[in-house]
Amino acid sequence: MTQVCLVGSEGVNLRYELLSRETARNALATYDLQEPFANTVTVDTVSLGAAVALLNDLNWYLVRFADAAFVRDPSISETEWLSRNLAAAIRDDDVAPEETGRFLKVYGIVESDVDSDSNDEASSERESESTSDTQAVETERPPELVEPMLLTRTGETIPEYDLRDVDDTLVVRVTESEFGA
Repeated sequence: MTQVCLVGSEGVNLRYELLSRETARNALATYDLQEPFANTVTVDTVSLGAAVALLNDLNWYLVRFADAAFVRDPSISETEWLSRNLAAAIRDDDVAPEETGRFLKVYGIVESDVDSDSNDEASSERESESTSDTQAVETERPPELVEPMLLTRTGETIPEYDLRDVDDTLVVRVTESEFGA
């Protein structure tokens, strides 16, 4: 299955924005929406062509509410994603899949903070007063994608992500024009 991952803009609840609008809701109705990263929406499609077609159907919303759109096709790479433009170029036979691994945008992945106020004084007082029967259950939130870094692959390995400490990375192959922009 080919996956599509939409990354919401900061300050926007991407899932809400897409599902609150009839045309986007209809375009996504047949898909099982997932959220592998904070403020993302991911769906499985049947092919690279279907993935690009879905992105084209959602274009009006992506321009307004999303920072990026990625496609992962297992026939091209099991682990690396393609930018929307690169996926369209491969679908249109403008670029051969084996020629796509040089220019990369690498995102850091960090675990989300469960409770950003957990260090303040009021929270500490609440914690000390609570008993084991009344303690709040922490809800697990998906990890966040942070600061993309542009890299060029010159061999089998890619340079290390060094913008900040991260738990993992997400590699997105991009077109040469996206890399140089």
